[in-house]
Amino acid sequence: MTKTLLVPALVALGLLAEGGVASAQTYYDYPWCAAYSPSTKNCGFKTFEQCLATISGVGGICEQNPWYRPRSTAPRKATRN
Repeated sequence: MTKTLLVPALVALGLLAEGGVASAQTYYDYPWCAAYSPSTKNCGFKTFEQCLATISGVGGICEQNPWYRPRSTAPRKATRN
């Protein structure tokens, strides 16, 4: 009986722990948008080619994301403890 409860509990714990390290992605994170209509956009593409592949066959246009803000790649300054 203990093993049957232990395995699902460990799986659930692993899923919870994995979700805690994920970071949220926003429209600001990707430079390309697929615009399907004036009110429908998907701004989740790292490359123009990814965007083109997504709209292929369904229609739409690819455009640069006006809200995109590249993340800084500068190293962080060390802080003293």
